[in-house]
Amino acid sequence: MASQPFEESPDYVQSLARGLQVLRAFDHEMPSPSLSQVAERIGLSRAVARRLLLTLQHLGYVGSRGRSFFLTPRVLELGYSYLTSLDLTELAQQSLEQLSHRVGESCSMAVLDGQDIVYVLRVPVRRVMSVALGVGARLPAFATSMGRAILADLDDDALAAWMEGQTFRAYTPQTLHTVGALKAELARVRKQGYALVSRELEHGLCSIAVPIRAADGSTVAALNVGMPYSEDAPKRALKEILPALRETQAAVQQAIARGGWLPQQAIRGAYA
Repeated sequence: MASQPFEESPDYVQSLARGLQVLRAFDHEMPSPSLSQVAERIGLSRAVARRLLLTLQHLGYVGSRGRSFFLTPRVLELGYSYLTSLDLTELAQQSLEQLSHRVGESCSMAVLDGQDIVYVLRVPVRRVMSVALGVGARLPAFATSMGRAILADLDDDALAAWMEGQTFRAYTPQTLHTVGALKAELARVRKQGYALVSRELEHGLCSIAVPIRAADGSTVAALNVGMPYSEDAPKRALKEILPALRETQAAVQQAIARGGWLPQQAIRGAYA
């Protein structure tokens, strides 16, 4: 007998879930939506969306200008609480800065959150992608080097659970977007210890990533170096960038071990 969905249990707070839906309705493409746009995006009636927006406005998370709404800086408190409890970013900050200076490229750290990776640390050198990246930015895990570096460490059952029900889209003609192709690539990443993604998310982007493991062996994040694509970029990534990236990987993992930091939940168990 199938278990009851949590959304149907008495412990599920629908109003809280809907309020978070409203906050997620704001993004780079729609920074100041109208009431109708918010209602349409989250799939609720105008009346319900209006009450949610007015409540969030009363609490200080949303502001209004004419018929448009916008997020206030107070929403940063939500993400900042996570980052300050993470400690991982403090352990990695100096190492990433040194890596970026050494290779002359932007470096980042991300964690897996559902179907996406979320940037928790970034040292930018130049803007490589059309979308501005910063702490809190989300990208599809399957099409990114950091996502693949993390996913490759999932066991077969956890990876199958992660892929279940997903539809992978092709962002470019080079995107690996079938289950078979992705499984084969993740097996290769697991064997070689790094993920190289070239022109799969955007035509002008090439990136290489390695996993970051805590002292208990669980993968907790990934580090990458991103660079503009050129014919020589993949070769440079392997010959010049990867050795420096692996040194940084070792330094961060040693810092984690010395600091005694352990994840609250190992990624490989998150989809078990």
